[in-house]
Amino acid sequence: MEQITITQQPRLSVTKISAPTFQEEEVKGFSARNEQSQMLNNVLKVTDPVLTQPGLGVTKTTITTITQTGGDWSSGLFDVCGDTTTCVVGVLVPCFLDLGLAHQYGEGLCVPLLPGSTFAIRVGIRERYKIRGNLCDDWTTVYCCYPLALCQMTREMKRRMRTQTYHVCTTLECS
Repeated sequence: MEQITITQQPRLSVTKISAPTFQEEEVKGFSARNEQSQMLNNVLKVTDPVLTQPGLGVTKTTITTITQTGGDWSSGLFDVCGDTTTCVVGVLVPCFLDLGLAHQYGEGLCVPLLPGSTFAIRVGIRERYKIRGNLCDDWTTVYCCYPLALCQMTREMKRRMRTQTYHVCTTLECS
């Protein structure tokens, strides 16, 4: 079971207030701009925006991924009727199926070009989902029945990814 925790602090926005422009008027030696700018300064001192607000708390979101593990492979090596499209692609152009499998597994697209990569991905799938087996079985399957092994691994990844369950829990921790 894998858990991811995301913490988020509420954001505050500050609006910038621009001072109004005044026309200068001279009345008997006294400038209206001076009196108005003094009043404006006094008003701005009183109404300066508060930059820090008391926080409501921290929102904490936890995402739990539940994956079915254990047991045997969900389909047999010769279960070609389980997913006919996958099997046709695996038999005719197995390199495309190998690229798709590496992508589903979370690896880069160059991985299938490396020697032994399909064997490594098969071992990784078996370990990730806790499927019974051993290295000797994996090696024999990949190197003696390459297209069928690719089809079986692709079917397994599709079925395991479909049955994943996500549990999302959001809590507010007061500060």
